[in-house]
Amino acid sequence: MNTSQPSMTNLFEQLGLASDEASIQEFIKAHQLEACVYICDAPFWSVGQRALLAEKTITDDDWTIVVDQLNEALHEDAV
Repeated sequence: MNTSQPSMTNLFEQLGLASDEASIQEFIKAHQLEACVYICDAPFWSVGQRALLAEKTITDDDWTIVVDQLNEALHEDAV
């Protein structure tokens, strides 16, 4: 069981991605999604990353909020 506090940094760590602020911002900038693409369906996730995001989305706790924040950030440029 993972007991880390829900945060964008901890989410990126769990996804196996660089988790410093600059890396998070660069990832978001480089991976903008179209409006019709749900975060869990983004083509750049591995199977494990996709499963982690899906799990955190349905838990309906503080992790859901963090995943939603990432989802919003990945759709900033969406039309």
